[in-house]
Amino acid sequence: MVFASPVFLFLFLPLTLLGYFSVRGKLRNIFLLLASLFFYAWGETVYVFIMLASIGINYLFGILIERGMQKQADSGGRLALAGGVTANLLILVYFKYASFLVENLNVWLARLSLPQIALGPVHLPIGISFFTFQAISYLVDIYRGQSSAQRSIANCALYIALFPKLITGPIVRYRDIAAQLASRTITAADFSAGVQRFVFGLAKKVILANPLGQVADKVFAIPNSDLTAGTAWLGVICYGLQIYLDFSAYSDMAIGLGRMFGFRIPENFDYPYISQSIREFWRRWHISLSTWFRDYLYIPLGGNRVAPWRTYLNLTAVFLLCGLWHGASWNFVIWGLLHGVYLVVERAGFGKVLERLWRPLRLGYTLLLVTIGWVFFRAADLPQALSYLAAMFGGHGAVGSQYDTLMYLNNKIIITLLAAIAASTPVAQVIGRRLEASMFEDTRIFVRGVVSTAYICLLCALFLFSVAYLAAGTYNPFIYFRF
Repeated sequence: MVFASPVFLFLFLPLTLLGYFSVRGKLRNIFLLLASLFFYAWGETVYVFIMLASIGINYLFGILIERGMQKQADSGGRLALAGGVTANLLILVYFKYASFLVENLNVWLARLSLPQIALGPVHLPIGISFFTFQAISYLVDIYRGQSSAQRSIANCALYIALFPKLITGPIVRYRDIAAQLASRTITAADFSAGVQRFVFGLAKKVILANPLGQVADKVFAIPNSDLTAGTAWLGVICYGLQIYLDFSAYSDMAIGLGRMFGFRIPENFDYPYISQSIREFWRRWHISLSTWFRDYLYIPLGGNRVAPWRTYLNLTAVFLLCGLWHGASWNFVIWGLLHGVYLVVERAGFGKVLERLWRPLRLGYTLLLVTIGWVFFRAADLPQALSYLAAMFGGHGAVGSQYDTLMYLNNKIIITLLAAIAASTPVAQVIGRRLEASMFEDTRIFVRGVVSTAYICLLCALFLFSVAYLAAGTYNPFIYFRF
């Protein structure tokens, strides 16, 4: 079940809200946990038991780590931490990377004329990367003394399985939500803010991201030898906007849903396409993941407190793993390594050169490198990615192809592109804040009423348009099935 679906909007969410506000005290957490498990089981059926196993493992190891750390020697805590992290990684590696590892190992076995390994299809449970990383951060924070082990297995389970953040993130640290698991207050203002955030996220996903994704899919399906440079650029630009708007839309919806149930889920995106360096891009893109890698891998490796060559190696290693986190394929590995190299080059001195450049040039530099990276992220395999890049820079010489750029640019797509570009900047946010400030500063009740009514009408229109798109059965992909 996904947020942008009629069954969620008109069945699961209303019933969950009704049930949640019908009970009191500790029963709310129990109800929300059962609803979250049902939400996951709706699409993953028996694989919900993988999540239950993860909950049990991390609940047990969290207590063992805390007990080990309470003794004079912390060897027990360290051993329990190693056991818990290993258990989490084994689950993740098996379900997400076993096929990839066996496939590549068989290539070498064939070259050595050795028997190959037979492995049947391995199902990838949706969201396993998100809830596994959350679980690891929970264990590490207990070991570091930054959090206490959760003694209520229901609350521990709710932390891992809470449905708003379950399948698309953000990756929420336990210490950021621990107090809210124990007690939270929901005000009318919180609920209203949650509804607004959810509606804007839904509209961003359905009205903007989906049509652009449809164009990207059509372009990436064209034989690369027939791709003109213009069509290739259109395809990857549409994909770059799609993945940002889609991913940030799910984060918006997750944050909004959290507010409806009294949780404050942290922000995950901060307009990354206005960044003026790759370093800034990663401070704005998928913030919960980049900070996770910073706090639990980059800094423990030494971060930038070691010799420059070690810092560069640390950056490369972190982004190699960041690429693998996104998916089990060489394309993701290369995408991660590319960003690692970008950051190494900036840290090695190019960052200072960037600071002296004209701002539009810095912006263009960042967008160009990010866009090149998206080709590897979107292409089906490495040969397609390399051939697509060649097409972008005129390498195929496909002039006057039957797949002309204008085939994919009608009035609707042009308007959607312009709206998507605007939505990728803080323009709408700035306008909204100024209108809100003006409304409160204006003492005339009539003016306030008009502005409030117009805003409510906008929200209703966005929701109705989104529902109409969904009801029409239009293109509505879930692009995080690999995570």
